[in-house]
Amino acid sequence: MHDFSAEAMGLVIREHRLARTPAMTQEELAERAEYGKGGAVSVSRIERGLISPGEHRLAALALALRMTPGQLKQQAEDRTRSLAALRGQRPVKLRDQVQETKRRHAGITEKVGERTKITQEHGEAFNHVHDIARDAFFLRFVELAESIGGAPEPDRPYDGEPESADGIPAAIRVDAMSAGIAHAIRGAAAGGAAGVVLGAAGAAVGGAAAYGAFTAAALFGTASTGTAISTLSGVAATNATLALLGGGTLAAGGAGMAGGVLLLTGMVAAPAAALAAAGFYVLRKRRTKKEEERLRAEVETAEAALDQSQQGFDVMIDVLDRATATMEYVSVHGTHALEKWRAGLPPEPRDWDALGRAGQERYKEFLTVAGCLVAVGSINVSALLTAEPDALRAMDLAIDETLRYADRTIKSLV
Repeated sequence: MHDFSAEAMGLVIREHRLARTPAMTQEELAERAEYGKGGAVSVSRIERGLISPGEHRLAALALALRMTPGQLKQQAEDRTRSLAALRGQRPVKLRDQVQETKRRHAGITEKVGERTKITQEHGEAFNHVHDIARDAFFLRFVELAESIGGAPEPDRPYDGEPESADGIPAAIRVDAMSAGIAHAIRGAAAGGAAGVVLGAAGAAVGGAAAYGAFTAAALFGTASTGTAISTLSGVAATNATLALLGGGTLAAGGAGMAGGVLLLTGMVAAPAAALAAAGFYVLRKRRTKKEEERLRAEVETAEAALDQSQQGFDVMIDVLDRATATMEYVSVHGTHALEKWRAGLPPEPRDWDALGRAGQERYKEFLTVAGCLVAVGSINVSALLTAEPDALRAMDLAIDETLRYADRTIKSLV
């Protein structure tokens, strides 16, 4: 992971942007760094130290500023040290100490509010495309697959007992999830428990309960009945359904991808809560030296909490961005490919052999895409904010492998 602060990286990028002749605007930098629509907002947030760019974004920004990623990182590391030295200097007069503490308190409050806003924006964006991909591709494929009799029994590609899910390569995890979905489809077609859930889902909550049932089958090898959740959407709906199904949440110990936004907004607001007890002293025009010491300690604790979670926050935002792009690709191209396959299917009742080799291969490919969707949707983003540096590094690598494999595989198939 990087050794520079988000604040330092933002200052360095801003200075190099403005040092160009003529000065480059945030919109121009975003365009040259290939941020796409709304990229100027992302650049603004980077320059304000709210988020730090991931490796691929940092490389693009460096290129746009005619620098190497190494140069940009080194300057940010140097600036991080100088900022830390300045922060460690304390004004002599109590009046100046009070003003500095007030300024730092206001900065923390603003940053916490912005983090929460950013988290909600990215979570809502993911949930929106997730629901489209779920309903238009995943559940539509399940519906078609149920109408095909005699589909072969899928093999479980992994029967071992790894220490953790991260110890299984992404390709094997996706294959295992695809096999679990296929098993659930066979059970639903035979009138099993998954079919009961589908019936309840269609009557009450659209696809949330049905998707939850098939996701539970993919992750835990079983599907059961459960009460429908009609007040939730996105991955949160699937998580709630899975809890009722007895399968737990999408990711062990967490709330899955965007379903964790409810937890995440609470996590990023924690430093502000830590300041609540000292807030009284901030509003006072005068305070004693003892009161100033107390508030300063609270401010430093909150700043440390924000700094400690910054890298996890940056990883989380990058993951949500990439996962959203993958879901969006499926919602557009996957649904189009599925409709073409549907149009070429023989009339019901359908038999596996009647599909022909091309139709059978397409069935298997769509199973793989469905497995990729489950793999992406089950990433435990909420754990990123509280992970220790070594654990965060390992999680980042595992998540990156899953996202890369899912994106590459989906695009090769649809």
